[in-house]
Amino acid sequence: MNRNNREKISIIGPSTRFLSGISYYTIRLCNALSENLDVHAVLFRNMLPKRLFPGWKRVGTRVVLNGFRDSIHVAEILDWYNPLSWAAAARIIRNTDTLILEWWTSSVVHMYLALLLLCRNRCRFVIEFHEVVDPLESAILPLRIYTQIAGRIMRKASSLFIVHSNHDRMLISDHYHISPERIRVIPHGLYDQYPILEKRGCQEKLGTGGMFVILFFGLLRPYKGVSCLIRAFESLPEAVWNNSVLLIAGEAWEDCDSLALLGSSPAKANIRHYNEYIADEEIPLFFSAADILVLPYTRASQSGVAHIGISYGIPIIASRVGGLVEGLGTYAGTRFISASDCDELREAIEAEYSCRPRGRIEPPDDLRWERIAEKFLLELDMD
Repeated sequence: MNRNNREKISIIGPSTRFLSGISYYTIRLCNALSENLDVHAVLFRNMLPKRLFPGWKRVGTRVVLNGFRDSIHVAEILDWYNPLSWAAAARIIRNTDTLILEWWTSSVVHMYLALLLLCRNRCRFVIEFHEVVDPLESAILPLRIYTQIAGRIMRKASSLFIVHSNHDRMLISDHYHISPERIRVIPHGLYDQYPILEKRGCQEKLGTGGMFVILFFGLLRPYKGVSCLIRAFESLPEAVWNNSVLLIAGEAWEDCDSLALLGSSPAKANIRHYNEYIADEEIPLFFSAADILVLPYTRASQSGVAHIGISYGIPIIASRVGGLVEGLGTYAGTRFISASDCDELREAIEAEYSCRPRGRIEPPDDLRWERIAEKFLLELDMD
């Protein structure tokens, strides 16, 4: 088919100025759909004051291991506080057939509402939910009310909603009073853009050579369950933790309990906390060195960290919560535990320790981006 006759789709999400899992998701989705569609990426140029972001000192630095394909029209144009930028974005997307709005925080709702009003009746609107409500936002009454009201307005304007698990499908249906028939489930694609490095060299660089490396990766927030992981590590048999190291790689954000435990832990000699924003180029170092990845979350929709771990083919211990069960259910390397059960987590770590060394586990085919693109085309009825 001639490219000029192909259906057009616009995807709105964060740019690499605020590099996150959602930034990479936007890039990977655009690239996957560009095989069959004319794709426009309309990105955020400026968002909230940058000091509110973890790793704010790196905002604006563009270290990206996987960028947009040349065939994709990229416009980094949206400013959180500037209505003129919303109007400029609306002019770009008015001639599109379908518009996908990536949703992960209510801080973008006012921009999305403006675009819906400016482009009303010109294209089909689809909202893709990565998070129903951020835990911090849900704890603040004005933000919670604002999100519910704005979400219900957008519900009326949108023709379709996409989530990554049946768990989120029901959660969003209940929270925003959306009929489940209007919500489609498409799995979260792999974050396989990172190179797999030689394990021994990475462990030596991190000072963990010869040890069994247990990795927790990502921001430390109360629902991430890091305090339970520390307690489980402390309670391992001496012969196990003497030969193990717990790497906690991520900036502490609202998680004072875990920081306090780290400071007083009897096993702290074998715990390394990198209390900083982990730059994108450093991710291969940690995942290539890891023997297992632990996701002891107490709640979760999906986890971009899990999809990095799957790409590296390492065993994953994950709580049996939310969308994690579906997201990791087809991965042969997953061992599920009950959330907040430190004893069960300790037993799972012991079991993985006894299985070492393990070869690389093959990622499931249904999580590859070619399969994800096929599901999008089917659900959006585009070809």
